[in-house]
Amino acid sequence: MDVQATDFLGAFDNIDESQKLIKETVRKFVTEKFQPNITENFEKGYFPKEYIKEMGNLGLLGCNLTGYGCAGLDEVSYGLIMKELERGDSGLRSFASVQSSLAMYAIHAFGSEKQKSEFLPHMAKGEFIGCFGLTEPDFGSNPAGMKTFAKKDGDDWVLNGSKTWITNAPIANVAIVWAQTESGIRGFLVEKGTKGFSAPEIHHKLSLRASITGSLYFDNCRIPKSNMLENTVGLKNALMCLNQARFGIIFGVLGAAEDCLNEALSYTKERIMFDKPLASFQLIQRKLVIMATEIAKGNLLAMQLAKLKHEKTVQPAQISMGKQNNVQIALDCARTTRDILGANGISGEYRCMRHMCNLESVYTYEGTNDIHLLVVGQQLTGIPAFE
Repeated sequence: MDVQATDFLGAFDNIDESQKLIKETVRKFVTEKFQPNITENFEKGYFPKEYIKEMGNLGLLGCNLTGYGCAGLDEVSYGLIMKELERGDSGLRSFASVQSSLAMYAIHAFGSEKQKSEFLPHMAKGEFIGCFGLTEPDFGSNPAGMKTFAKKDGDDWVLNGSKTWITNAPIANVAIVWAQTESGIRGFLVEKGTKGFSAPEIHHKLSLRASITGSLYFDNCRIPKSNMLENTVGLKNALMCLNQARFGIIFGVLGAAEDCLNEALSYTKERIMFDKPLASFQLIQRKLVIMATEIAKGNLLAMQLAKLKHEKTVQPAQISMGKQNNVQIALDCARTTRDILGANGISGEYRCMRHMCNLESVYTYEGTNDIHLLVVGQQLTGIPAFE
């Protein structure tokens, strides 16, 4: 058996033929369509919306959901898709993750039959874009404190408040919005063009530049009662959506980490220093080995979590462990590769600095590194240390 640098322990050796085909199909799409322009798009702060429908045609949107035009793929296939998308750029995986695991999953899990039939087929095709409004300007790690409020008024709900750092917001046709009500936190569908609703883009980002990020504002925004997600009964439903997306991140960031390791290996074998390849130096080999080892462990962690998720036994704290660990190792790999490449590491001609900048955001969003550590800490000790 050949040992692969990016899968040293063979975590993916036993994936079946359909999973291999899915992986190769997405890799081909990313390599041929997305990657040729990513450096320019990152510099311009442009997300290539022209590929959204193609992603829909490939069955990548809502791919692990069943029915309503969704592909109904297994958890490993979904993870491999996220991994290949993030190999291209975290912004590409973030789009697919928000569309699939946050917006579409919320409708699929908590929506009415009418809502599912109306939105999901169009979202699976990439004809409708969704976003997920939970984070507020003053409430990130403590979403239970949200101020956005929905008040019942006859047959309508009147929504006031704001959300921020929302991926896809400026291009979304529908926003999944979580708001306080007199009976607790509930989810709502707010459609583009609704009076009192706006979604301006956030500019001047230094991370996730090839991704569209915005805010959501609600000023006496009136929505019909039929737009409430009728099966939402508290913050736990929003957190269930986040766990779907975090699972995808666990696989996704491995794609960025592997891309960095491959770049480091290629560079150090070709770069001549003191009349011999950079890869021949002990310090360089040490860095490469640490990267390969951490990626190998991350691969095993991801596959074990996929197994538990398939068996429907995975616990939120286990997802937190995976998200915290794999994002940390991916960020470390990006930083190490940047270091190995020296001055060239900051150039857009190479990939590591872009991955590093992106992963700084992934390190923070959908639960910060510290919050996930505390989730696992509570599981270990039985003592919550959040306050």
